[in-house]
Amino acid sequence: MSGHPWRIGSRFWLVSAPLILSGLLCTVSLLSVAQAQERREREPNGVYAERRAKIAAEVDGPVILWGYTGREESAQTYVFHQEDGFYYLTGHNEEGAGLIFLPAAKNGSTNDNWTGPREMLFLPPKDPAKEKWNGVRTAPSDPEIQARTGFATVEAFPEMRATVERLAKLYPTLFTILPYEKENGGYPHEKAVVEWLQLVAPQAKLKDVRQQINALRQIKSSGELAFLQKAIDLSLDAHLEAMKTMRPGLYEYQVGAKMVEVHAWGGSEAEGYAPIVGAGPNSTALHYDKLDRKIADGDIVVLDVGAQYAGYTADITRTIPANGKFTPRQREIYSIVLGAQNAALAMLKPGHNVCKKGDNSAYKVSYDYINSHGKDLHGKPLGQYYIHGLSHHIGLDVHDPGEYCAPLRPGMVITVEPGIYIPEENLGVRIEDDVLITESGYKFLSERLTRDPDEVEKIMAAAAKQRAKESKKGDD
Repeated sequence: MSGHPWRIGSRFWLVSAPLILSGLLCTVSLLSVAQAQERREREPNGVYAERRAKIAAEVDGPVILWGYTGREESAQTYVFHQEDGFYYLTGHNEEGAGLIFLPAAKNGSTNDNWTGPREMLFLPPKDPAKEKWNGVRTAPSDPEIQARTGFATVEAFPEMRATVERLAKLYPTLFTILPYEKENGGYPHEKAVVEWLQLVAPQAKLKDVRQQINALRQIKSSGELAFLQKAIDLSLDAHLEAMKTMRPGLYEYQVGAKMVEVHAWGGSEAEGYAPIVGAGPNSTALHYDKLDRKIADGDIVVLDVGAQYAGYTADITRTIPANGKFTPRQREIYSIVLGAQNAALAMLKPGHNVCKKGDNSAYKVSYDYINSHGKDLHGKPLGQYYIHGLSHHIGLDVHDPGEYCAPLRPGMVITVEPGIYIPEENLGVRIEDDVLITESGYKFLSERLTRDPDEVEKIMAAAAKQRAKESKKGDD
């Protein structure tokens, strides 16, 4: 997926910051109507605790975070999905939660007068009436709540304010995730939290902890890698099924529905992003999401569809001919994109990057390949039709934190996705795969799904033959 994620940006926020400040904090668990997303697995509690400890060692004040409230969207179809940073540090995927943890001791001393717990998870109080509608939720009063959550101290969410007030008397600086006006800023959730902190602790200086969280998220744990591989495998299964299903006469949404079905049947909780199935002229729109075109004979079809598993998102794209056979021009452009991807893959190793400039840039290698192979209908190089970056990180978000121009490091999981989009020819091609950066190079996590145009045609031909056989049998 070559651009911004959709999960947060597509939400319609019901609750303004002033409303939150005037009373939502203490009643959010009563008002919430969201169904919590049931993630198939989570990492052990110790992994989340280790992450909190790493951040605690880098800050000089308490870290104070809210999870999402469960009222981020008005639609009845809304399924709650935890704020990524909060989930990364807690593994808690229910609405209305809060988190406080204090800076680590320096030289054996905490250098403060705080005598309370160093970590606290805040959850909505038990509400049996609400649970009759929305199902059982984790509550501070639950038996063995400490063992279940990994927190020695679990308190009712309304107690969070008094705790922050006490901490603000001892610490001049509080850390939280500050809002910023960029594509993935999470507005207005972060703004609401900041305004609440300014109300509760007006004397405190607020500092941003986003950088510390994001730095950790770039290097995946063994558990995260397992979840990503599962999401990738489900995505590959769906793409293979799409190759077998594809034919003129279907609608884009039918192909997308088949892929989503494969994901769900295999255990995916949700799609990692809105499925992209773009046929013909729609193949040249990077984030085409209408999926309403009837696929025509001769169309090229871009399939950018990725599953989510245990909260972690794959990002896979294949481009296939609607009728099972590439035209000479489609094959030419496809082969150039494939060549660019292979050239970029050969550049991947620690120390290199995916920046748009520099001698160690895998993007530059892919761009130079595209710009030196083939021409448009006017005899001009094709580089002008490569209109997006080569890569991004994946993880809890389809566009996980990571700087494009920073050196690659072992443990990072990134996409490799060159593309050419020529609107004049109704011809768009993107090939996208997911790779793990290793000590010596990379591991190709999505290699199982063929990129070879000959193999794609063979798969589609075999499926068409089977459909014809079944059709004939039905007529008999």
